[in-house]
Amino acid sequence: MLFHPDKCVDDILRVVRICNNMCCNWLGKNSMILLVPPIKNMEKKKKEYKEAKKILSLICDRIGTSNDTYAMPLIEAVRKGIYEVVDEILYTSPSTINCKDKEGYNILQLAIINRSEKVYNLISHIIDHKMSYRRRNDSYENNLVHLAGRLAPSFVLGRTTGAALQLQRELLWREEVTKLLSPKELLTENIYNETPTMVFTREHQDLMKEGENWMKTTAESCSITAALIVTIVFAAAITVPGGSNQESGLPLFKNKIPFTIFAVFNAFSLFTATTSLLLFLSILTTRFSEKDFLVTLPRRLIFGLSTLFLSTMGMIVAFCAILFLVFCDQRPWMLALIAAFACLPISVIVCIKLPLLLDLIQSTYIPIFGQQSYLESCKVNRKTTIFKE
Repeated sequence: MLFHPDKCVDDILRVVRICNNMCCNWLGKNSMILLVPPIKNMEKKKKEYKEAKKILSLICDRIGTSNDTYAMPLIEAVRKGIYEVVDEILYTSPSTINCKDKEGYNILQLAIINRSEKVYNLISHIIDHKMSYRRRNDSYENNLVHLAGRLAPSFVLGRTTGAALQLQRELLWREEVTKLLSPKELLTENIYNETPTMVFTREHQDLMKEGENWMKTTAESCSITAALIVTIVFAAAITVPGGSNQESGLPLFKNKIPFTIFAVFNAFSLFTATTSLLLFLSILTTRFSEKDFLVTLPRRLIFGLSTLFLSTMGMIVAFCAILFLVFCDQRPWMLALIAAFACLPISVIVCIKLPLLLDLIQSTYIPIFGQQSYLESCKVNRKTTIFKE
């Protein structure tokens, strides 16, 4: 699936307009959803994006095909990952593909060093037809995989939550770049007698230690929470709400629907919390090798957090059901009040953990669900054509 800002924003705004029309029909023309600031801000950003692209196109048309004028903007755009500027410049002046910075790096090398995924995808068709781009080394005899083994800039690492996920993205990026070279070239050494693997290990020593500490701290905190939930729901299961029949020993509320809901969700919460606890314990007992950060640890973490979240929701639903049955005397109007209160902790959990969950889903989508390439999620539409040798 190709990602493009215009299409993405158009789809979002189309859904918003449909919701607006439905709310207008139900709530009248003064519906507050029409005045939601984030929606207006999104439309404003979309308009500014389109205007900026038009201005960029006009500037490039005015400048023409002058290589000297484009060199500095092109290099800076590659470093910042602004693929729209790179695409427009290469479309207007194809010969700028050979531009280099002060250190002698071309745009492919700069894209690899600065982790500019969309720029890398943009020029991927050029890479396929220019073999010299793949085999060009820098002044220290570093090939492309050597450059991919360097630690990413701080502004790139800051895009991902947690040192462990940062290290995983670095590993995925290295694996993607290794596809450009042959197995023999992956073993070549630079002037310091270091292979690409040795460079990656040396550059990421501190990040690996930080990732191990972050993973252990997160697993310990979540395992304590999971253990508390297991204790609570287990105690609730053996302490039957409302009491039992003295003769038969059966619960007095066994025929009530809320009691059935309580029993189902209480058991669901117990099993998911236990699963979560075991997953976090498996994280704490792992060896924390470099390869573990690629698939094993992120996969266990996302499944552990997901089951912990589900167990929390199950515990809340079970509590609400028995609260309504025992204390509310089956007054329907109180059900809405209980449901509103129940949404409060769930919304807090979602708001706090959503960035981490999104990073986990994005990071584990490729190794878990079999996506063909790390860069499939950030493909771009291009205007540039194929360059031949």
